[in-house]
Amino acid sequence: MTVRTRIAPSPTGDPHVGTAYVALFNLCFARQHGGQFILRIEDTDQARSTDESERDILNALRWLGLEWDEGPDVGGPYGPYRQSERKNDYRAYAEELVEKGHAFYCFRTPEELEQIREERKAHGLNPGIKGDLELPADEVKRRLEAGEAHVIRMKVPDEGVCVIDDMLRGKVEIDWQQVDCQILLKSDGMPTYHLANVVDDHLMGITHVLRGEEWINSAPKHQLLYKYFGWDMPVLCHLPLLRNPDKSKLSKRKNPTSINFYERMGFVPEAVLNYLGRMGWSMPDGREKFTLQEMIDNFDIQRVSLGGPVFDVEKLRWLNGLWLREDLDDQAFIERLQQWWFNRESLEALVPHIRGRAEVFSDVAPMVSFMFSGMLNLKPEDFSHNKLEEGDVKRVLQFALWTLEAERHWTKDNIFADVKGLAKAMGLKMGDFMFPIFVAIAGTPNSWSVMDSMALLGPDMTRSRLRHALQVLGGFSKKETKRVEKEYAALVAE
Repeated sequence: MTVRTRIAPSPTGDPHVGTAYVALFNLCFARQHGGQFILRIEDTDQARSTDESERDILNALRWLGLEWDEGPDVGGPYGPYRQSERKNDYRAYAEELVEKGHAFYCFRTPEELEQIREERKAHGLNPGIKGDLELPADEVKRRLEAGEAHVIRMKVPDEGVCVIDDMLRGKVEIDWQQVDCQILLKSDGMPTYHLANVVDDHLMGITHVLRGEEWINSAPKHQLLYKYFGWDMPVLCHLPLLRNPDKSKLSKRKNPTSINFYERMGFVPEAVLNYLGRMGWSMPDGREKFTLQEMIDNFDIQRVSLGGPVFDVEKLRWLNGLWLREDLDDQAFIERLQQWWFNRESLEALVPHIRGRAEVFSDVAPMVSFMFSGMLNLKPEDFSHNKLEEGDVKRVLQFALWTLEAERHWTKDNIFADVKGLAKAMGLKMGDFMFPIFVAIAGTPNSWSVMDSMALLGPDMTRSRLRHALQVLGGFSKKETKRVEKEYAALVAE
């Protein structure tokens, strides 16, 4: 059997280190067995998927040195490799399950579904949608002919236990009562992840699925779909989740999670990939520093530990330092530095902002140092303002962060529109509102246009600096965060 593995990122945000981590292990497993590694874009969420996000994902994985045998940009015999380009095929599969009696048309309204959730919770059951959902055949026919909105849901047993075989965990048992009647086809005709995932894996000949352990609870649904279709199910392997140093699930609120951030910070890709390879896995000889090829040559999936691997940025910095000192001679160091930021293209973007402000060339370095920096050396007193209390400053930073996290098209005009709209909603003059933003981004309120700075720095560094500024000011307690979240929700709803 030819081994075929895949990753299937969703282009709805920044390229996540978790995606790269799973991609690395899939690549190593495929190469170890002389097989193929496939990249598929799962863009069924049309409202949030963007071309920019897809490009970011592909560029970030390539920056790390990961290459796939088939994908949306390189083609292959099982294309297309974007689910949006296959969407007309999924309905037939969903309809097939209805005909076989394994799925049904569901016409329940959001209000009815919410009532079902509440009733299940009141009886101590999983609040997932399950129970008396089907309508008589004649009623279904009438509603379909009337063109009423509906979805297609899969049928799931109410009793018994589902047993999943996992390469690392052995047999995993999940009570069928805990598994809801998953939507397979949405009312807009697009498939959900679960249907598209199973259909595409089958059609693309995927033999092994290595994915994060957050998908364990979805495995019964996938197993059931394979059974309903009469297809062989790929071998499953659920990798341990990446953790913050405090052992919580890796999140951008506690750790930078975007690959773009580490590229923008000046890490070398070899070190980042090396560090990801150490996440729950180790070389047989215990060495900490190794290349991708060395990892492939020594890879054994059974050496993966199920303990949650800790993604520690300080440890990554240490490892990156080893790569800089031990693997780059002076000439290579200079070349990497030029590729990172000190190149003509990057400097050309800065010149319009500094030429009119400089009197001698030695003015330039202090003026642009924040553009070449990572997290700035800020102090709470830097944010002192004669019109804004500390609580107001923190709200400006937090609300700006949340607003910019939702921005999918990173341009100066979009940033300005986001910020201007937020200042108006908060009832603040732009000058007062922008003060803490200037300090967070440039380290001083006396810089050139902070909109230009944010556009040049990019979304990952911009958001990271806003988070850093909040940390410098002490952030919000859990209780305060809930109140602030409600305030923000009310603002953006107006």
